[in-house]
Amino acid sequence: MRRSTIALFSLIAAVGCGTATTNNSQEAADSQTTYYAPGTRRMERNVVNTNEPLTPQQLRRQTVDGYWDNFDFDADTAVIAYDTLDIFYAMADYVQLIEPERADSLMESLMRRAESSRPVLDYLANICRMVLHDPNSPLRNDEYYIPVLRVLSSSPLMDEYERLAPAYDLELALKNRIGNKANDITFTLANGRRERLHNIEADYTLLMFNNPDCAMCSQLISDVGSSPLLNEYLENGRLSIVAIYPDADIEAWRNYQSSMPAGWISGYDAGQIISRDRLYDLKAIPSLYLLDSDKRVLVKDGSDVALIEHVIAITEAQHE
Repeated sequence: MRRSTIALFSLIAAVGCGTATTNNSQEAADSQTTYYAPGTRRMERNVVNTNEPLTPQQLRRQTVDGYWDNFDFDADTAVIAYDTLDIFYAMADYVQLIEPERADSLMESLMRRAESSRPVLDYLANICRMVLHDPNSPLRNDEYYIPVLRVLSSSPLMDEYERLAPAYDLELALKNRIGNKANDITFTLANGRRERLHNIEADYTLLMFNNPDCAMCSQLISDVGSSPLLNEYLENGRLSIVAIYPDADIEAWRNYQSSMPAGWISGYDAGQIISRDRLYDLKAIPSLYLLDSDKRVLVKDGSDVALIEHVIAITEAQHE
């Protein structure tokens, strides 16, 4: 089940001071002379050294551009010396510093550097998977993970069979991307009537995949139902909330219907077509998709009601 909170060590304070110097040559020299026991090596964080005043955006960009300079991409099998928790937090900080419009090129560049050897590629691929793809990660982000999968699914360091898994994940990640039209689905209501997602008429559609025996689903349903903004939009007809049960225990789903909020559209996927045809990535439940009036994706695979409210507010401001 989704989504435990991960305490992330932030680099933002270090970015803000901008006074320490980088020490790439020393780090490189140390990597040649120093032995590290497995799991003991930490990566020195790169901090911008400048005597010129920089805007926060400039400082952030320079920090990002040199962020991995002290990671030993030539470590080969010695990459196991790195403290995986330290690199996990380093990656978590990094993806929060990246500007979304640069994520594709920066993440692909990072993984191309990791192709220096198979052990390094596997190591950083696993770190990226934990941060960006694990169902329990609050930083899960397909847009940032797609370039990672693109490199893995075409890497000459992997044979054709090893490339199948990342290629499979890439195909799924490329579906229902933000800005694209969401895949249509047909679902069945409690009265047996069948409906289509794309036939729902509203300025916004909040699509929720949920499960009746999921405690986090119940909490998310409560959070959505307690949102003043979402309730206002629901009451005035500008928002439709569609809760879909994608699994096979229809009796359990029927028994749960009395707990669903009034005004929501609740249905189940007869035949589990969504999973069979891989229309949506359902490895993490509950999962929220916010769609506009044309059923284009505004929020993909979310679990944060505050984010849904924020995106609606931004979208409304853009239309004023």
